[in-house]
Amino acid sequence: MQENDFVSIWLEETGNPAIEEINRLNMELAEKTATLIEAKHLSANDLAISLDINPDEIQRWLNGRQVFSFKVLENISKELAAF
Repeated sequence: MQENDFVSIWLEETGNPAIEEINRLNMELAEKTATLIEAKHLSANDLAISLDINPDEIQRWLNGRQVFSFKVLENISKELAAF
């Protein structure tokens, strides 16, 4: 970082609002998905198997530690709609 890089200094001091918003939206979507999985009497493992995704990835996403691409989220949505 350059000594007078005001943007970098500001981001370091205040955080990045865009990243914080993405994280918030990701957690909101993960919570809604977890609720839907439960309502359909499924498990995260059931969803992982039907999507051919490692169950650990689904768990990390539901816990907010991983962000999925829009394509994977679209596949999750379609799969849950099919149950």
